[in-house]
Amino acid sequence: MESDELIPIDIEYEREDLDLEDELDEVAELPPPKKAKTKSKNKTNNEDKKRRRTSTVWRFFQMLPTKDEEKPTCKCKKCGKEYISAGAYGTGNLKRHLKVCPRKDTTDVGQLILGQNAMSFVEYVGIRAVFSYLCVDVPNISRNTAKNDMVKMYKREKERMKSVLASVPGRVCLTFDLWTSIATDGYMCVTAHFIDANWVLQKRVLNFCFMPPPHNGVSLFEKVYKLLSMWGIEKKIFCVTLDNASSNDISVDMLRTQLKNKKALVCNGEFFHLRCYGLKEIDVVVQKICESIKYVRGSQGRKKSFYESVKQMDLDGKKGLRQDMPTRWNSTFLMLQSALSYRRAFQHLELTDYNFKHCPTGGEWEKAEKIKKFLAAFYDATLVFSGTKYPTANLYFPQVFIVYFTLKKESDSEDEYMRKMADQMLVKFEKYWIEFSVLLAIVVVLDPRYKLPFIDWCYQKLYGHASSLQYLKVRERLFSLFGEYVSNVSAPSISSEMAGQATQESEEKYANEGSLFMMQAQKTQLELYLDEPRIDRNAKLDILAFWKGNEFRYLELAAMACDVLSIPISTVASESTFSVGGRVIDQFRSALKPDVVEALVCSRDWLYADIELAQSELEELTEDIMTMNINKDEHIEDTSSMGPLISSNPVF
Repeated sequence: MESDELIPIDIEYEREDLDLEDELDEVAELPPPKKAKTKSKNKTNNEDKKRRRTSTVWRFFQMLPTKDEEKPTCKCKKCGKEYISAGAYGTGNLKRHLKVCPRKDTTDVGQLILGQNAMSFVEYVGIRAVFSYLCVDVPNISRNTAKNDMVKMYKREKERMKSVLASVPGRVCLTFDLWTSIATDGYMCVTAHFIDANWVLQKRVLNFCFMPPPHNGVSLFEKVYKLLSMWGIEKKIFCVTLDNASSNDISVDMLRTQLKNKKALVCNGEFFHLRCYGLKEIDVVVQKICESIKYVRGSQGRKKSFYESVKQMDLDGKKGLRQDMPTRWNSTFLMLQSALSYRRAFQHLELTDYNFKHCPTGGEWEKAEKIKKFLAAFYDATLVFSGTKYPTANLYFPQVFIVYFTLKKESDSEDEYMRKMADQMLVKFEKYWIEFSVLLAIVVVLDPRYKLPFIDWCYQKLYGHASSLQYLKVRERLFSLFGEYVSNVSAPSISSEMAGQATQESEEKYANEGSLFMMQAQKTQLELYLDEPRIDRNAKLDILAFWKGNEFRYLELAAMACDVLSIPISTVASESTFSVGGRVIDQFRSALKPDVVEALVCSRDWLYADIELAQSELEELTEDIMTMNINKDEHIEDTSSMGPLISSNPVF
């Protein structure tokens, strides 16, 4: 009882010692009466600041400084959009924004794709320790969560890709090919090439999907048409580039028939199929040199013995030996070039190493020198066709013309050895040339540096007096293709009154030159373009920038250029995707499901294609700098006899 009586006495004693300011502060901290339903804005802001924000959405939003009478607001860390974040509003609007944010961060899962890491990467103890060190509140996720997040990201990016394809102003060119994984599963890669609204050439992997057997023409047709319908581009296809497999011919014929019935092809599918050929006529001399390089690089002891031979012959040992890849003329050319510089070293090694039995003879080394000069044209063409930048189609015809001219020149050579090799290659090449030289010629006409006079000059070099027929064929097909775009492309939106007024003013202004005005008015855009003087052939011209600047001047012709300039002449895009697929499905991840494989490969291409291209360009530049002085004294045979088109090849 005594303790109960002392309590109120102590409290009263303490309250008597409080000053006025403490009493006011204590009252201010008391909760407001229940009947008071409104709060001042300043008080609301203070309470929101004190409240702990536990929702996960606050990892993606940042609070903004506000004045006393303003409602608290926040902004998205990615796109910058602002929302009211007062407590009464909740976080529902913020969660809805995260689903549609155009710049939502996918780096966390995306780094797994770009780095080609396994899904179990997120479960490594060391990785989790690093994440915890960088951010204490980082959540640890499992491999299944990472896989699910990656699949969700793939589906979201797929919808964006559909929107991109729907917004393409012109048509889309395709390449597709088959690939077998390490687990013997078949996959089909479908790649789209197109020029976007900003006149930038784009390459996108649309599908990397499982392709069960049989891999015949009918199955390929059904699979490809199903994929095109899924993307909604079955009526926007211009051409398909494939290799010369028989199953591809059947599938393309069926696809052409299906699209023709829907009236979805230009010129009734005349330019729909572009076939790639490989010239595989390898001589015994090349095989011997290849085996010699393999022998030298087979062990460290052989390398040391060869290096001693290089020093004995007083040769430069910094150049190195290049190993070729089958059916790629650029690597074969580089291999011959490097081997010929060490010709005497190989001959010395043959005398000192009795196990070395693949060294070419003196006559075979002379043949190798001829083959190297012969393959120089193929090397330049391969660099254009197989470049990582995926060049526009106007660059193809000049290179193909050089190859054809070289083959015909060597087929008439007095050297029986070179004539026989050229004849064997010419049989295959002429089939390719006859089928597709017209389309490649049409594309190069749209380059203001060449136009029709260049086509006429090339055909005169190839056919002599019979060139006029080939030239007229190209001209006829050119105007026929242009006619398709004249009937399909709508005119600019100009009112009839404005058009009539402009025409009347023009006629009054040029009344004294009426005949010239009428003659120009009757010409088509193609004729006006061809009548203009050509640009200097040696000028560095961005063909896409040129047509972007003349898009409204030549409306129909620019639409035609937008379609034909994106034509791929090789299947390099599919082959490079197969290289990525081989790294995704390796011996440690051969059990990945096909849908996960497709999500990994396609997401990697859609999200990081530009980054990988920049990295490859940097690597090429670094390699060029490092090897700048290696072959400074080596030049390829001058080809000035071919006219002003061909200059001497650069130093390699």
